Amino acid sequence: MITLHDGGVYLVNGTSFIEDNAQAAAAIQAETGLSITKEEAAKNTIAYGILAEHNISGNMEKLKIKFDKLTSHDITFVGIIQTARASGLEKFPVPYVLTNCHNSLCAVGGTINEDDHMFGLSCAKKYGGVYVPPHQAVIHQYAREMLAGGGKMILGSDSHTRYGALGTMAMGEGGPELVKQLLNKTYDINMPGVVGVYLTGKPQRGVGPQDVALAIIGAVFANGYVNNKVMEFVGPGVSGLSADFRIGVDVMTTETTCLSSIWQTDDAIREFYEIHGRREDYKELNPGQAAYYDGMIEVDLDKVKPMIAMPFHPSNTYTIEELNQNLMDILEDCEKKARVSLDGAVEFSLKDKVRNGKLYVDQGIIAGCAGGGFENICDAADILKGASIGADEFTLSVYPASMPIYMELVKNGAAASLMATGAVLKTAFCGPCFGAGDTPGNNGFSIRHSTRNFPNREGSKLQSGQIASVALMDARSIAATAANQGYLTAATDLDVEYTSPKYHFDSRIYENRVFDSKGEADPSQEVRFGPNIKDWPAMSELPEHMVLKLVSEIHDPVTTTDELIPSGETSSYRSNPLGLAEFTLSRKDPAYVGRAKEIQKAQKALEAGTCPIDAVEELGPVMAAINQTFPEKGFGEKKEPGLLGIGSAIFAVKPGDGSAREQAASCQKVLGGWANIANEYATKRYRSNLINWGMLPFLIPEGELPFANGDYIFIPDIRKAVEEKKSEVAAYVVKDGALQEFTLGMGELTEDERTIILKGCLINYYKG
Repeated sequence: MITLHDGGVYLVNGTSFIEDNAQAAAAIQAETGLSITKEEAAKNTIAYGILAEHNISGNMEKLKIKFDKLTSHDITFVGIIQTARASGLEKFPVPYVLTNCHNSLCAVGGTINEDDHMFGLSCAKKYGGVYVPPHQAVIHQYAREMLAGGGKMILGSDSHTRYGALGTMAMGEGGPELVKQLLNKTYDINMPGVVGVYLTGKPQRGVGPQDVALAIIGAVFANGYVNNKVMEFVGPGVSGLSADFRIGVDVMTTETTCLSSIWQTDDAIREFYEIHGRREDYKELNPGQAAYYDGMIEVDLDKVKPMIAMPFHPSNTYTIEELNQNLMDILEDCEKKARVSLDGAVEFSLKDKVRNGKLYVDQGIIAGCAGGGFENICDAADILKGASIGADEFTLSVYPASMPIYMELVKNGAAASLMATGAVLKTAFCGPCFGAGDTPGNNGFSIRHSTRNFPNREGSKLQSGQIASVALMDARSIAATAANQGYLTAATDLDVEYTSPKYHFDSRIYENRVFDSKGEADPSQEVRFGPNIKDWPAMSELPEHMVLKLVSEIHDPVTTTDELIPSGETSSYRSNPLGLAEFTLSRKDPAYVGRAKEIQKAQKALEAGTCPIDAVEELGPVMAAINQTFPEKGFGEKKEPGLLGIGSAIFAVKPGDGSAREQAASCQKVLGGWANIANEYATKRYRSNLINWGMLPFLIPEGELPFANGDYIFIPDIRKAVEEKKSEVAAYVVKDGALQEFTLGMGELTEDERTIILKGCLINYYKG
């Protein structure tokens, strides 16, 4: 089903492989007549060509990218625009689309969410953007329908910003990276590796895009095969997939931890653009005659079976057939893994879902940027035609990804077929993906065609003793399970006549409802603020020397951004930095906020010109030990602003998997956080978020942990180390009145990143 090549591979004539070895050049010449080096062949990938067209650095090893378009949703755009406004924003320099698909449930939190929407509308008018009202489209479906273009690049403040199937290289990043684009700056990265995904064969009837995606994720996540690389989909199997199918696979590439994705394009994609009235945005994309890839994933589509990703990660994959055959063993293993993810905070069980030897699920959901596509829902309707989902616990909700899709489902009868079964159709909303809406009962088990199944993504609250879980599946097998009234069933087990109706896009919905400035700014427009929209608090520059208290220690193999700052009900506070910060690590380490705020008192005392020891008494012996070892620093005598900084840090093995949300870092910062310490960072985007909020992304080798939660760490001359571009710094843990030295790494930092850290955050950097 999935084969991974151990090293680099040349794709020749789009159909054959030559392994990267001493004989490769001769083999390529024999097959193609070309005399080509690895460096030249690497330029023949689709990804290289698009990056080269958007790079303004003149150096393809050190990229400075200018994107064609930007997009954000309503739990990110307020913070982004507020940051850009504080940094001198006058006009959106490129098309910027503000969608409202996350905080659509405006009853949650009173007027808070609708206030954010009105802020977005007023900013679209003032700065020249596009505003998509709630319930019209989820962010990525609108981008597919209205923004994507062959050979273009789009940056979005949502991790699932992936439009590679349409020939658009798209990336999801934290808000500060969009701020840079709004201020006419660049996205700076080293040239990423490019991994080929070579597709052959054709999926079986009943196998959908989520099945293919989960098979790939299961093969590459744990080993980091595509981490921070670009996945390039090629091969004869591409042509046998519809545009919708490709989109469904593509959006899930985020869960591999790759940087971005791109696909070869053909008439199916040309037709997609024609259907959406944008024929001119199509561009044929193919790799060159001999293209070099840093790795190759072979996917035999013929052999892909209906898949399920069990709690609590999209890589925890099994075929449904395998799960049903080894049910109790697999459920026991999942429960063991859950005890690690949940830290034993609540009782969690799956084996009690087994009834008469079959797995019974409580809920099915087909939704969002992954599941809410036209073909997914039409196939689900075909599977369920004439059936009943039953009158027991099991429920089924279907969320079309945009109002144009919903309209077509109404016109072709699919909506009626689904409703007749007992299923509920709802408007475009991302809530089921991040824990808002359709929350199961305690210990409920939900199967979803959505993007993630991390803990709490279904809305449960560990701190309240509530737990439910999500497994990811394709819409077709969810429909088959619904037809079997909640008993887990693979779509391939049913004999279904798929009608495959043609899609017709009706642009009138957007023409009648979406505000589009056409790029024209109106400086006279007043920005509309609600009482929950707050400015960022002032942030200090990086001090000469630093005292950090470790206030949280996390030893899970991976820590997600959901665990760093929960989603769901906290979304209503995304426009209120201090209000949101109260939720930081609340589901992982509930004591974190109190610890961080306590040590923050010392920094506030320093900034007020008073003694930090008076504010935090336990600092007394810590400072005494530091002064004894470093008497020349003169702490306690000098009152120079910026000489000493006191704050908090967290340790996590591998933090930052999942969402692009900048608040995973900014919430730590507003609580006085100065650093993260990790063995590695799960994603480039989380590390960038730390840096953009002025936090040091420290590294320490695995197994070397000279400190523990509650310890103080002294880092002398940290500012000088950053200025002098040092990759390592000497640090000291304060133990028993003495200092014990160890080393912290910082990794590679660009000049701009160093300056941002020195300034204390991106806002300070742009203020000058």
